[in-house]
Amino acid sequence: MNVVEEYTGHVEPGGDAARRTLDALTITKLSVGPMDNNAYLLVCRESNEALLIDAANDPDRISDLIGHGPDRPALRTIVTTHQHADHWQALGAVAGANGSNTAAHPLDAQPLPVPPDFLLENGDTVSVGDVTLEVIHLRGHTPGSIALLYRDPGGHPHLFTGDSLFPGGVGRTTSPEGFTSLIDDVSERIFDALPDDTWFYPGHGDDSTLGAERPKLKEWRERGW
Repeated sequence: MNVVEEYTGHVEPGGDAARRTLDALTITKLSVGPMDNNAYLLVCRESNEALLIDAANDPDRISDLIGHGPDRPALRTIVTTHQHADHWQALGAVAGANGSNTAAHPLDAQPLPVPPDFLLENGDTVSVGDVTLEVIHLRGHTPGSIALLYRDPGGHPHLFTGDSLFPGGVGRTTSPEGFTSLIDDVSERIFDALPDDTWFYPGHGDDSTLGAERPKLKEWRERGW
């Protein structure tokens, strides 16, 4: 697995992974599967413990990303951002191979192929080594969609949004009520709570920042579902 160290937020389907190195944490992004799903490997630099966000597909590529040598990180936890099947095709294989705990929101737990070891509610935290991530429940794309937030003490916040927020809009919803719920949660729990320099990492495609997307919120709401 080739890992590019110059992180831009773009990775190609079937291509190289890209790593961002922070003071306490590395974030490595990999595109997997036929739907260009993003899997994110977070590794605590102090403990070498790891957390994976969305074991979406291609368990062999995810395994190569983690590594095979004695210095590979210990994958302690896999968090699934929501119940849609393209985000958990490799969950059983990766969790089984690494002895990892799995976690998800209770409202999205039932469809998963592996019953979660931990259930994550809004306001909970989940740890990767010495690093703490905050759980944000975003209702609308699915009932139990969650985002994970890392407040980097040495820089800007990092937010992993699953399919609830993308560059250019919120995630797909199937009813006006679902759209209203999602746009309200994204507005109140993300844009009203976090600064413009927050970098967010979606479940598909390229990254963006809240500052780049904030001027479009009114347009998104008027556009509707």
